[in-house]
Amino acid sequence: MKVLVANRGEIAVRVIRACRELGYPTVAVYSEPDRTALHVVYADQAMPIGPAPSRESYLRIDRILDAAKKSGADAVHPGYGFLAENAEFARACRDAGLVFIGPSPESIEAMGSKTESRQRMQAAGVPVVPGLTEPVKSFDEIEAFARSTGFPIMIKASAGGGGKGLRLVEREEDLRSSYERVTSEAESFFGDGAVYAEKFISSPRHIEVQVVGDQHGNIVHVGERECTLQRRHQKVVEECPSAVVDAELRERLGAMAVKAAAAVNYYSTGTIECLMGPDREFYFLEMNTRLQVEHPVTEMVWGVDLVKEQLRVARGERLSFTQDELRPLGHAIECRVYAEDPARKFAPSPGLIRYLNLPEGPGVRNDNGVYAGYTVPVFYDPMLSKLIAHGKTRDEAIGRMRRALSEYRVDGIMTTIPFFTFIMQHPDFIAARFDTGFIDRILPTIDFSHRAEDDAQLDAAFAAAAIAAFEESQSVKLPEDTPSRWRETGRGDAWRGRL
Repeated sequence: MKVLVANRGEIAVRVIRACRELGYPTVAVYSEPDRTALHVVYADQAMPIGPAPSRESYLRIDRILDAAKKSGADAVHPGYGFLAENAEFARACRDAGLVFIGPSPESIEAMGSKTESRQRMQAAGVPVVPGLTEPVKSFDEIEAFARSTGFPIMIKASAGGGGKGLRLVEREEDLRSSYERVTSEAESFFGDGAVYAEKFISSPRHIEVQVVGDQHGNIVHVGERECTLQRRHQKVVEECPSAVVDAELRERLGAMAVKAAAAVNYYSTGTIECLMGPDREFYFLEMNTRLQVEHPVTEMVWGVDLVKEQLRVARGERLSFTQDELRPLGHAIECRVYAEDPARKFAPSPGLIRYLNLPEGPGVRNDNGVYAGYTVPVFYDPMLSKLIAHGKTRDEAIGRMRRALSEYRVDGIMTTIPFFTFIMQHPDFIAARFDTGFIDRILPTIDFSHRAEDDAQLDAAFAAAAIAAFEESQSVKLPEDTPSRWRETGRGDAWRGRL
């Protein structure tokens, strides 16, 4: 099997690595600014697919299929984002005789619509957040729902995802403007202006369950992930397992997730996302019919390789493990490192990476997509890498993450590393006392300016030490009879006439 990876950045590198371990040759695709990207360098073969805008490159189904044909690839892995949850793309791959390394187009379609998936889950007996099960046809329907349910409510794009196309509405006077804004965002981001509404669960946690299925009807769950720490509805820190989920609740969550996946005849990896209230009651939110960004924390704790499992399932093989064989071990935390400046309200920070030092040591994993000398482009998601720390306990994982963050150095651009350093030291995070609004509440209290000064002082100290070391090396006197290494290699005589 020759695999074309229809993505970029760290996830493309991650997939290529799994393919390499299984002996599958790989093909990278790239837009013009990604010509020197790490995934392009790492793959066995690389094919250009267009200019910088995603709509002219990574979202062009025809160009990706053409690249697969020209390269001789017979399988396509979509990664996450871009076309990963696009049923049309999955179907086009199948029609072109390519193996799509993911679920069937039918499963993607069934779970791609938030309203249709809610209907299916209700029919399957899966608990869902109280709300509408059909897209509204007018503002009047939203208004009627809000008055009957009471505020606060969430207005969501039916085709939404990734934190886009949703608004929390806490007052009736904000209802119309929120409805109009979500409708506009839904049309802009997803090409579908359909929206619906649901009851807002107060002080919730965002818990998701990893599922894996094969094409022979076997479906298992691989535990839960804590994805509550979010900024602007986008996850930034993930954990496995959740500190508030015990064995009994894990069993209930897992059974629910398997039931949900079975309702749409699901195979490959997928994630059932839930909201859980302070009473520990949980509700189906949506299903991501792809590999999740945060899959490494599950791999570290449960001892599985989810990407390899995707590849095996796509070839028609049965799952390599059963539910009874799966056992969690320890705790893992992931931080998504972005090229953003926390001191400037997380403004994008593209540019040249002049120096890069990745943390190492026991229990530390880097899913990295950049290198020193690489220029981070302005055109795409600014995530550089994912830093994962694993320990026997949550406390050990936190301590290991702190140590890893202190070793992580990126010069030339700003990153979110100082932000994560603050989070890892916050007493409420350490005590696992948080909900989905935690980061938005604490952000105004964080002063990143002194961290910039600390970095500048550290840079100055490094420079001074380097200068001192150089000057000291120049003052060393060697004995006159010390042989010249340069001359010994024959290079001295060869270059003498040229100098």
